[in-house]
Amino acid sequence: MYDLNKSQILELFQFDNAARVISDAYVASSNGHVQTGDVVHLSFPESNGDCHVKSGHIRNTDSYVIKIASGFYDNPSKGLPSSNGMMLAFSATTGEPTAILRDEGWLTDMRTGIGGAIATKALAAKNAKKVLIIGSGIQAQFQAKCLASLMPERSFNFNIWGRNENAVTVLVEELRSHNLNADVATNLDEEVSHADIIITTTPATSFLFGDNLVRPGTHVTAIGADTHGKQELPTSLIESASLLVCDMMSQSLNHGEFQVINDTYLSKKVVELGNILSNSCAGRTSDNDITIADLTGIAAQDIAITSGIIDAAAFGK
Repeated sequence: MYDLNKSQILELFQFDNAARVISDAYVASSNGHVQTGDVVHLSFPESNGDCHVKSGHIRNTDSYVIKIASGFYDNPSKGLPSSNGMMLAFSATTGEPTAILRDEGWLTDMRTGIGGAIATKALAAKNAKKVLIIGSGIQAQFQAKCLASLMPERSFNFNIWGRNENAVTVLVEELRSHNLNADVATNLDEEVSHADIIITTTPATSFLFGDNLVRPGTHVTAIGADTHGKQELPTSLIESASLLVCDMMSQSLNHGEFQVINDTYLSKKVVELGNILSNSCAGRTSDNDITIADLTGIAAQDIAITSGIIDAAAFGK
């Protein structure tokens, strides 16, 4: 059995491989090849925190995975990371534990970043370069870095907006240190109206910007809503978008950004990312389409990234 700490996991991690297996996992999920357990949600309002437990198994793979991930959003003010957790893998043949990955939430952050980048690449307009990231936490950083890594041929301009001005400045400096074009965004409404791509990464419970600001051709990737009551986007934007895409229908409509949809007809228009990636469903059809991807995070991503680390550890023996 492998028992790996965060530093060991970082040494074994390979971005290109992770992006490939996570993309394949989305397709497997949409094709019905993933057994996914119900998500367990724990809320700690007195500590501004929450915990999610996800589990699943991809058909014809060696392991099933249970993932524990937490977000305690006041932690940075205490000198602690906002996210934490671990991955547990078990044999799908015998049930024996095969790996404990003490990643401290890093694998969840990375697979979320990669998932957002995959969705953005699949749905954004072909010449989109102006990226507005709303939020200044760890996921804002991962979204920018993963998108740049997945699409190195595109020279993105990242504008970062957040309520914590100091955190925004620190994030911009971090991105610049990785040779990315990054600036502080001061006027959110103005930035929304000029962006080609908008990525939201907050635990907001009410929409972050007003109606009718997103221009035609914009793609939005919404990351933050993953429990009941969270919302980052105006409901009117969701209702008027050209294309609504999610990682898993049952999660998105229940506790993702699309939980605000009350129209049965509109809910039937939502398609899964895996079906876009496999070309089973059409993605963007016009440079004027407004597209939205709602990513709640699915167990298939956890299985894929965990299996990649286990395979790398086995290969390195």
